[in-house]
This record gives sequence, structure tokens and C-alpha cells, in this order.
Amino acid sequence: MATMTEKIIRSHLAEGVMKQGEAIAIHMDQTLTQDATGTMAYLQLEAMGVDQVKTELSVSYVDHNTLQSGFENADDHRYLQSVAAKHGIYFSRAGNGICHQVHLERFAKPGKTLLGSDSHTPTAGGIGSLAIGAGGLDVACAMAGRPFHLTMPKVVKIELIGQLQKGVSSKDIILKVLSMLSVKGGVGKVIEYGGEGVKSLSIPQRATITNMGAELGATSSLFPSDEITKRFLQMQDREADYVALSADEDAIYDESYTIDLNTLEPMIAMPHSPDNIKTVREVAGMKVDQCSIGSCTNSSYMDMMSVASILKGHIAKEHVSLTVSPGSKQVLHMIARNGALADMIAAGARILESTCGPCIGMGQSPCSDALSLRTFNRNFYGRSGTLSARICLVSPETAAVSAITGVISDPREFDYEIPQEIDHFLIDDRCIIQPNPEAAKEVTVIRGPNIKPLPSNTPMSETVEKQVILKVGDNITTDHIMPAGAKVLPYRSNIEKISTFVFRDVKAGFADLCKEKGGGILIAGSNYGQGSSREHAALAPMYLGIKAIIAKSFARIHHANLINFGILPLCFINEADYDNIKEGDVLVISNTHALAPNQMITVENRTSNTSFPCQHHLSQLDIDTLLAGGTLNYIKNNQS
Repeated sequence: MATMTEKIIRSHLAEGVMKQGEAIAIHMDQTLTQDATGTMAYLQLEAMGVDQVKTELSVSYVDHNTLQSGFENADDHRYLQSVAAKHGIYFSRAGNGICHQVHLERFAKPGKTLLGSDSHTPTAGGIGSLAIGAGGLDVACAMAGRPFHLTMPKVVKIELIGQLQKGVSSKDIILKVLSMLSVKGGVGKVIEYGGEGVKSLSIPQRATITNMGAELGATSSLFPSDEITKRFLQMQDREADYVALSADEDAIYDESYTIDLNTLEPMIAMPHSPDNIKTVREVAGMKVDQCSIGSCTNSSYMDMMSVASILKGHIAKEHVSLTVSPGSKQVLHMIARNGALADMIAAGARILESTCGPCIGMGQSPCSDALSLRTFNRNFYGRSGTLSARICLVSPETAAVSAITGVISDPREFDYEIPQEIDHFLIDDRCIIQPNPEAAKEVTVIRGPNIKPLPSNTPMSETVEKQVILKVGDNITTDHIMPAGAKVLPYRSNIEKISTFVFRDVKAGFADLCKEKGGGILIAGSNYGQGSSREHAALAPMYLGIKAIIAKSFARIHHANLINFGILPLCFINEADYDNIKEGDVLVISNTHALAPNQMITVENRTSNTSFPCQHHLSQLDIDTLLAGGTLNYIKNNQS
């Protein structure tokens, strides 16, 4: 009677009881980092005094900060390569591809656990791996051999029946799921896919769906490991990594849904949220200024071949900027060999690196007031780098056809040939540097001048008395808190500098106000901290003196990151109390040293002479970590 999730957790359980809602810990087989989060993660690993990583496999990817307009990013890459060699970590060089695409191709295994310092790590769920996104500090702890702590999730089944029609893709499946469940609908849950329709989806198609499960707020998403999985691994010369995995026929789920692929049509997420879903048919005809194809969601070989087939013999409309980012060197090399890349170039596509690129705001910001169609996973306000732009999420087929027509267009109405499946992928791992444990002791870790020491936090005071520095609404993303983009990302290893960008597009002068007031408290609506796993959205506020955040609810990864860096996360019991708090109010949280699990805590509003109750969702370990001032302090205090 077990789900796939329960089977993998049971085989990896390190602490706790597999009872829904209870705190558990699981062993991690694999980890991955990328360069925007990796530098800080490895600084934290070094701070723990770890010699060689304790996982079966750990990989460091360079795919985010590849725009080298100064020395900072190149210095980070050099640090990452040297620290990987020092500590037994595989290193995927810049240009080798996007971490999730490459990991799916070369490393992810059915039945294994994977923790990644990127929220889209669940991409590997397409191959049957229980893959979870987390903050860099949690990943550093996993590399150090410590289990990963989480709440035993609910498990949701989505049954797929039928088969996709021409012009409809797996991207449309996950956009349909988002329309059903919303960006908050997956919080505290793992989404499992089943049904006859699964058999018609390739591993990259499945990975598109599990990738965007992050936009549901889900802990992870899983597809069964079946004959399709085995065939994909054979094509990657990895047949030995195959194991069968499926839910028992009588498995019990907390929620169940059905999607009929026969009737599904092309979908589009309108600005500024991945769950603002319409059908392409509803908005067809709107003028398009940019079409960007790629990202870890839609940059597989078959995605690229579909795009090339549509573009062949055509050219993008004169007012459309068309960009294409193949997901990996494997994909780029193959489409270069078979002529598909030439068809894209002939159509006026601007061929970008095999990196995240525009998805993370690293170049290709659209023009003012643009309508940009992107095959990416997020369309949060400001993420593209152009605040006035309207960003929509679509399938590669919809993006390619719309680039040709110049308006949002339904690919079902466009005549093109469906690409033929292939028998084998081109295997060339020379851009993945394998660690050599025998030479590790001789490696010198190289640190550039932008790589600054880790900021430290003090233990939590028994009484927190601070001013409300900022009050925000629902669905505040980590992009709101800690912007990405080419101007900010180079400072990921320099917390003093990057802290000046916190809430830059929400409240001008936020960092200066924090310094003036000696830090403070934040008030937020529901789903605070959704989106990226970037721990800098907690680490930089900690550096600025933020001691507590009181919200209607939190996104999973950000909630964990706040605890990791000693910021107290509390939830309103009565949402009406949120309305009664104003910026500038002085709040007092007393008796923090007496915190206990499942305990209500009273917060005093000294300005209005009122008080209100809050709850927290903290385990005893969380409480001990907060009182110590964060995870690194806790580890140091408890080292034997």
C-alpha cells in the first residue's frame, strides 16, 4: 500500500517516524549545486571542517553566473573548481550545460535521493529520483554526511490518461496542473504521476513536469521508473543505473486528480505568476516582442528538434527578438551535427550559451513594456530585468510558432513535422572534471577578492523588540526579496555588498533603513518566500539585522532558510491581525528561550498597546537552531 514517495523515504529514513506532518530526516545519496548558490554552500562546507564529501556523488555546476563582465564571476568559477578538487566533488565546467539537464542526462538515478541548492532540483523526479531543492547550507550539511530534515509530506496523485495531440506538449500538462492547484497547492506535498498517459511521455517530457512542480511549492514530484526510463538510461550508456520503481496498486493518496491528455490544449501563464493560466486560444493574436526558448524546463534534445522543425524555412517576424538556449553541451553538439542548429540560425534565432541565461535575468532583458513569451518556469515581476515587461510562460512549440507569426499563436494550427526519435545520445563527459582523492591534499583553494568571509549571527535574545521595517502582501517571491540578474548575481559570495540589493524593487532604501534602525521585523501575507531556493534571501536580511518574520504562511524552502540563519518565522493565527499592523510599529516577542514545539506565542504591539497570538511550525531541532543563531552556530556548539 505504499506510494513511490513512501518507498524511497522508508529506504533512506535516518530519524523520525513516517507519519504525515511529523519531523523526519533522510539520508541523501547525491547533491548538486550551481554557481549562484554554490560558492556560499562550499564556504559553509569548508567552515564545517569537512575533508571529503560523504555522499555517493556530489556535483558542482557552473550555469548561472556565466556573464563575465568583470572579474567576480570568473573568480567564483575558479574557486568552485578548486574547492571541488579539494573535497571530492565532480565539477561541470561553464558551457557543459544547465545543472538539471546535465544531471538528468548523466547522473540522476531512479530510487536515489538528491538534494540540490536550486529549487528546480526536482527535475530529476522525471527519472524516478526523490529530488528536493534546498538552501545551500542544507546541501553543505548533506555533503558533510548529515541527514536532511523535513516534514513527512502528503502525497498527491495525478493520473494522466490519453495521449497528447500534435502541438500540445508536456509543458502544457504542468501549466494545467498549476491552473488546478495554484502556486501554493503543492506546499508540504509530493506530487506523483501515474496512469496510462505516463507511458506516452519521454524522460525529458516527464522532467519538464517535475521541474515546474517547484512552482506548485511542492517538496518534490515523481514519475515511475519504467521501460521508458530504462530506454533513456540505455541511450545515455547508463543502463546499469536502472531500477524499477512504481507505487503499489493499492497505494493510498491524500489527494487525487485526473488529466485527459486527449483534450488538453496549449496553455499559457500570463503575468506575473505561473498559475495565472489561460489557454493559448483565449489570448491568441496579442503582439509578441520577444520569444526565448530554453531553460532547465524546456531545453532537451527533442525540445530543440521541435523548435528547429517549426522554424525551418521561416524567419522570425522583424519585431520579434528570438533567443534559443540549448540545455547542455550534449544537446548543442547533437543539433550542431544534424543541421537543426543551422535551421534555427537561418530563422534569425540568437543562439545563447547552454546556461540558464535569460531565465535568471542574466541578459536578454526585453524592451520596455514588452510582451515576452518564454519557455521558462517563472514569470515573477521583475525577474526578466525589465520591470515594465509582461512575461508569459509557454511551450517551445507555442514560442517558436509565435516568433514566426509575431503574435501569440496556437501551434496546432501550424504545419510542421514532428521530429523522429533517436536511438542514442552523443556521450562526451570531458567537460565534467572528476575528483581525484589522492591529489586532493595538494590542491590549493583559490579565493578571489570578491569572496568574503561568511557573516556570523549571534544567539537569539530572550526578548526580541524591533520595529516593523516592511509590510508586504501575498506571494512575495525570493526575487522580490533578493533580486537576481546580471547586476546582482556577481555578489553572491559577498554578503555585505549583496545586502544592499535586498527588497530593492519593493522599498527603496530598505538596506539603509535596516542599518538606521538596527534591523527589525518583517510582516508578510501568505506564501512568503516562494520561488528560488536562494538562501541569500534569508542570509542578507540576517546580515541587515532582521530578527523575525511574521507571515500568514511561508514557502517550504524559504522557511527552512530562515531557520538556518537564525531568523524566527511566525505565522498569524488570526489573519485579521495582519491588517492591524503598520510599518513603524514596535513589536515585542518575549520568552523566546522558552519556545517549544506546537506552542502558541503572543506578540505585543507596543505602538498600538495591543497583542496578538502567533503559531510556529518548528521542531525541537529548529528551535535549538534558532536559539543558537543558526545552523552553523548549532553545529559548532554540538561538535563532539
